[in-house]
Amino acid sequence: MIIERCCISAAQVREAREAGASRAELCQDLSVGGVTPSEEEVVAAVATGLPVNVLIRPRGGDFIYNEDEVAAMEKSIAFCRSAGVNGVVIGALDASGNVDMAVMRRLMAASNGLSVTFHRAFDETASPFRALEEIITLGCDRILTSGQCPTAVEGAGLLAALVRKAAGRIIIMPGSGVSPDNIDALARATGATEFHGTRLGILK
Repeated sequence: MIIERCCISAAQVREAREAGASRAELCQDLSVGGVTPSEEEVVAAVATGLPVNVLIRPRGGDFIYNEDEVAAMEKSIAFCRSAGVNGVVIGALDASGNVDMAVMRRLMAASNGLSVTFHRAFDETASPFRALEEIITLGCDRILTSGQCPTAVEGAGLLAALVRKAAGRIIIMPGSGVSPDNIDALARATGATEFHGTRLGILK
């Protein structure tokens, strides 16, 4: 079981490492679902030695981005690469609720060589199985999702279906409300092997 702990500071990444987490996702401002952390926090988090995936999201709100925002994300990815991160966490949608393939291809090109997670923009897609296939085509390594429900426990049915449909082509990583109290049941119900949460560093 791979445990990714959501962290908002390098100090939390250090705590996650000491608690036995497999990896950290670094972001800031969870009140809006997370945004790109500062460059200083990225550098400090990488220095902890725990593999760090960095959220690349210039603002809260929807996942429909203009040219300036896309360029800012490309710049953030370039910095993260230079800082030695393990990976980046990205996602973009169009106005119809589909994966914005044009924007994603740009972000994937910028991410070349890094591990890539498609974030919870997935939970706002109009057709999750179409989105799954498109994200696989892009070459992402995993999808972070709550199964299009408020929590992964509530979305366990769709999560299990996504794991089956993915058939090993991409990792489906449940997130939202995952805790030490429910992770074993979620693993049994979904077949997932990677999990994401703010309380998961103690599990490994």
